[in-house]
Amino acid sequence: MPLPGQRHLFEIPDGVTYLNCAYMSPQLRAVRAAGEVALGMKAQPWRLTSEDFFTHSEALRALFARLVGADADGVALVPSASYGMGVAAANVRVREGQRIVVLAEEFPSNFYPWREAARRAGAEVTTVARPEDGDWTRAVLAQVDSRCAVVAVPHCHWTDGAWVDLVRVGERAREVGAALAVDGTQSVGALPFDVGTVRPDFLVVAGYKWLMGPYSQGYLYVAPQHREGQPLEHNWLVRQGSEDFARLVDYRDAYQPGARRFDVGERSNFQLVPMAAVALSQLLDWGVDEIQRTLRVLTERIARGATGLRLEVTPEAHRVGHLIGLRRRGGYAPGVAQRLAAQDLHVSVRGENLRVSPHLYNTPEDVDRLLAALAPLL
Repeated sequence: MPLPGQRHLFEIPDGVTYLNCAYMSPQLRAVRAAGEVALGMKAQPWRLTSEDFFTHSEALRALFARLVGADADGVALVPSASYGMGVAAANVRVREGQRIVVLAEEFPSNFYPWREAARRAGAEVTTVARPEDGDWTRAVLAQVDSRCAVVAVPHCHWTDGAWVDLVRVGERAREVGAALAVDGTQSVGALPFDVGTVRPDFLVVAGYKWLMGPYSQGYLYVAPQHREGQPLEHNWLVRQGSEDFARLVDYRDAYQPGARRFDVGERSNFQLVPMAAVALSQLLDWGVDEIQRTLRVLTERIARGATGLRLEVTPEAHRVGHLIGLRRRGGYAPGVAQRLAAQDLHVSVRGENLRVSPHLYNTPEDVDRLLAALAPLL
């Protein structure tokens, strides 16, 4: 059965219909409370110990690992999706004449790092055209051949929720010797993901959307074969022996184990880390499978209503349950999102799609209110 409504856990006023989690999640009351406590700690820094630089970030690392079926040693703490993809691009081998495969209209953080990697190597970026039938998996597989060095794809397209079968894409990438880099920002936390099944070389997730955490706290999973790679920066926290503050001037070459070498500097962020930990704990309590089943009920209702308005949606077999695009050929009139926002209905326009992304604070009545308000704007 779907999960019951969870609106009481959020600070969403009556009358506000927020269907825009893909833009930024509302903050749980418990996450805000954790942040307020954390701010108090910085006001009294004598209460912070050297252990606090390590223990809380290690707990956060372990929580994310549980969420994606990984080992904690494989998780690095990063500030953004672009930082994580920068690590990936710096640690995969791309040779002259090879290809890096990306989706058409991909989010920039999963495009710019690969365009730069291709430029450095004398390789090319191959853009997979948007398939008319919504089957991105088939379209991607058609482009993955012996010339491919990297397949850099999301689990679902950020503009409309069209799904990519990462298991099949990963199998094909390994067959041709290509790396698989996944941007999970618009999926992890709402769509089940298991690194043991997908087997990505890299998985990057920004934490302020479906992971319901604060801005500037993200995660990077690194497969074992890449954990001896080159970090983007050289900060003191990731070196062996850094727990002994009195000996930090005894410079070390060795890193802490696993993917920790890829951690961003100041990863111990005493405000963001506690907030992110509370958010991940709540997701684990709800269960990602249950979240996906519950949200699919809402997006299916949206799809039925949109079809009645002569808008296009990706076929159900090729879309996820937490994010849907209502496509209008030729695009929407300027200002449509602002006109809906004036009625306290919050969605996003991305390309030709009105992107609708509910969460557990939404109800079928929210969906009906959106569809009723949208009809006269078409």
